[in-house]
Amino acid sequence: MSSSCVLRIVPAIAVAILGCAVAQSGDTAGQKPPEPSATTKEKEAKVDVRLITLNPGHFHAALIQRDPYPNVSPEVHVYAPLGQDLIGHLQRVARFNQRKDNPTRWSLEVHAGTHSLERMLAEKPGNVVVISGRNRGKIDQIGASVGAGLHALADKPWIIDSADLGKLQQTLDLADEKKLVAFDIMTERFEATNMLQRELVSDPELFGQVETGSRDDPAVYMESVHHLMKTVAGAPNIRPAWFFDPKEQGEGLSDIGTHLVDLVHWSLFPEQTLNAPTDVELVAAQRWPTRIPLEDFKRVTGEQDFPSDLKGNVENGVLDCFSNTWVSYTIRKIHVQLNVIWDWEAPAGAGDTHFAVYRGSKARIEVRQGAAEKWRTELYVVPREPALQREVTTALRRRIEALAARYPGLSWKEEGGDAHVIVPDALRTSHEEHFGEAARRFFGYLERPGTLPAWEKPNMLTKYWVTTKGTELSRQSPPQSAPRRAAALKR
Repeated sequence: MSSSCVLRIVPAIAVAILGCAVAQSGDTAGQKPPEPSATTKEKEAKVDVRLITLNPGHFHAALIQRDPYPNVSPEVHVYAPLGQDLIGHLQRVARFNQRKDNPTRWSLEVHAGTHSLERMLAEKPGNVVVISGRNRGKIDQIGASVGAGLHALADKPWIIDSADLGKLQQTLDLADEKKLVAFDIMTERFEATNMLQRELVSDPELFGQVETGSRDDPAVYMESVHHLMKTVAGAPNIRPAWFFDPKEQGEGLSDIGTHLVDLVHWSLFPEQTLNAPTDVELVAAQRWPTRIPLEDFKRVTGEQDFPSDLKGNVENGVLDCFSNTWVSYTIRKIHVQLNVIWDWEAPAGAGDTHFAVYRGSKARIEVRQGAAEKWRTELYVVPREPALQREVTTALRRRIEALAARYPGLSWKEEGGDAHVIVPDALRTSHEEHFGEAARRFFGYLERPGTLPAWEKPNMLTKYWVTTKGTELSRQSPPQSAPRRAAALKR
């Protein structure tokens, strides 16, 4: 179904598509657009990327279109069933076109109906498919797209069940065979404090050698707290009902945990190949639910009752949403613990929190995000013992100077024995902006075939081995919450 048909059927979609069309052309209805200039024709001739968006069930799909990109056509085809997921996606893209500052110029051709994957594969109006929606079955959509000769830019997680590890392997092998790029959107690699934490952990003069740690005292600990209920501009941030179904969304480790596992491996073993299960051993895991009464479920979804798919997790009018996972594992004998937590709602004035510590023989490198940091990620270097403070601060000073060309404005100051690495606002980008940075990295791989690092494929398989196998291990014991250690681990 074309966008013109949709305009006649659903006013909400009509508003969204009209926004896209107006911002794209700037012409009034019925007027013939001006003949493109020679410069415009030259730019159009260079366009070689044509996007297709498939089943955009998550707002991350729209964030790929937050910015324009060179050599990417402004015409995007969208294939999805007619429903709220599609409507929300079109409205988000329309807002990018209508914003006052640096508006985009996307023009959407919408194909709304059933069998969206099959229709997209039959028509194939582009060469790159963007996938961000329900996580169950996502790997089948990615695999079919790659099989049809499309590059794939897909949001995490690609799989939420270890039974699909074979499909993941086959999809990546097929991409190699067809010389296509299948790219997992790991936005946290573009967060400034994460990038700098990796730089400092890789410096033996500053960090020393990473410790081995133990189950009770891991060398790496990460604690990530998100909130299901969020208020944006005074109104609840509505989530689809399926978001609360672990069979569709995945559990804590298999979803958000994908980022944490990726950061650990990316930081400890930069540009090195990892293999599972050879390099990995699961030690322990546990899970527990976030309990959501019906009234709260109504607020966050707009639904009037729990859908039938969730009834099995409802008792006395309260939904047990299994969104929390703690896992302990080793990677090349180094003990790692990850604690993925979804609370219901943050206290007034508070927000999501993140804590990540790497313990070396000379210093700990920590990212903190809590009340003391005003809910903003901050980076600290903590000497392992007072006798090492002079050596560590001298090494940090040298490292900051060496990073100045790539991170202009970077500095540090002492705070109670810790070294606070000051990341200037100019180096910080938002969660939304990270999607554009990831997309530009992906487009760079398309422009320069063969430049996708060889370690990405085995490390992706290793990452999903940890997230899926760890989730399954957590189900083998009765639900039990894990202690939050971030506050205790900060000095």
